[in-house]
Amino acid sequence: TNIIVLSDEVYEHIVFDGNEHQSICLFSDLKSRSFITASFGKVFHNTGWKMGYACAPKVLMTEFRKVHQFNVFSVNHPIQVALTEYLKVPSRYLELSEFFQEKRDLFLKLIDSSRFGVKPSKGTYFQILDYSNISQDSDIEYAKRLTIENGLASIPVSVFNDKGLDEKVLRFCFAKSDETLKKGAEILNKI
Repeated sequence: TNIIVLSDEVYEHIVFDGNEHQSICLFSDLKSRSFITASFGKVFHNTGWKMGYACAPKVLMTEFRKVHQFNVFSVNHPIQVALTEYLKVPSRYLELSEFFQEKRDLFLKLIDSSRFGVKPSKGTYFQILDYSNISQDSDIEYAKRLTIENGLASIPVSVFNDKGLDEKVLRFCFAKSDETLKKGAEILNKI
């Protein structure tokens, strides 16, 4: 096949429960016809940086650069310099899985007595919670209610799929201080 693959690997360093990231470049046939994109902002939970990278075989990157030069006006040079220094210490990114797994595990322990359905996140710093036993509101309406009535923000998962499929689940971020996680869990446990 001549299909070119775009592999979004922004959470490559945030994988839980002893699992390893499975990059598309592990498969030689796919590696030869794939772009990998990654994000320092996502990895280091600082999405305001808007700093990432793409990699691919030389023949693909040559074409990529032709388009990229017209899509990106400027790059934050101080952040580039800071990241160059920061990445010189591999533990800063290689130990992220452990750090975020501890956050996930704490959050799940804190909401264990809630009425929300849980399937533990296998990576990223987001946890999906099923509220179908609590309400039949659409995920968008339920997320609004949680915010307005309880001051707790979440993302309705239906906004991420092209058909707006509503499975009565919301996405919560657990990349927060322990204190914030405890406050959020208190709210969820009272619902």
